[in-house]
Amino acid sequence: MIAYIDGTLAYKDPTLAILDVHGIGYEVKISLATYSKLPAENGKAKLYTYQHIKEDANTLYGFLDPNEKALFMHLISVSGIGPGTGIVMVSSMSVGEIRHAIVSEDVRSIQSIKGVGPKTAQRVVLELKDRLRKDELLAKAGVDTVPLAKAHNTNRSEALAALVTLGFARTAAEKSLDTIQHKHGNELSVEELIKFALKTH
Repeated sequence: MIAYIDGTLAYKDPTLAILDVHGIGYEVKISLATYSKLPAENGKAKLYTYQHIKEDANTLYGFLDPNEKALFMHLISVSGIGPGTGIVMVSSMSVGEIRHAIVSEDVRSIQSIKGVGPKTAQRVVLELKDRLRKDELLAKAGVDTVPLAKAHNTNRSEALAALVTLGFARTAAEKSLDTIQHKHGNELSVEELIKFALKTH
């Protein structure tokens, strides 16, 4: 198992990073929170990774914050949540928000995430609330703030590409982004556009 990768950031987009380690490029699926905190390309980065191996794929998932990886590992231990859904979950809400929702048994917030149905949301709360309470006091969880990138013309196209990668049909993603920009204006960052889309699917 690969526990972490420490190297030079060769490429990043809202769902993917490529880290160069001594001439080998590791392709790593990332969360939105990790994307927003990554350095500029060619900067140094260390991602804590989870390696998911199945018959037809060998996929790395990476997180800048070990707490985010720990929460992701908790989430994918729940029946019905694979790594793909896990990464959408930690992209939709911050670590603090998800922990708070689980510990306070707020099934509705968990269910609002794309790909999480009512039964799965209930399972998440039932199976993880005691584990998370034991892990740390709720006060420590806090609510993370994501630094906002200044909006520019490529934000919409980056958000659209990310949503398609996360499983949206292109036409549905475009319609969702139209609605969001009409309602909230055109100055939203890539992260904000994706978060709104994931919560209003």
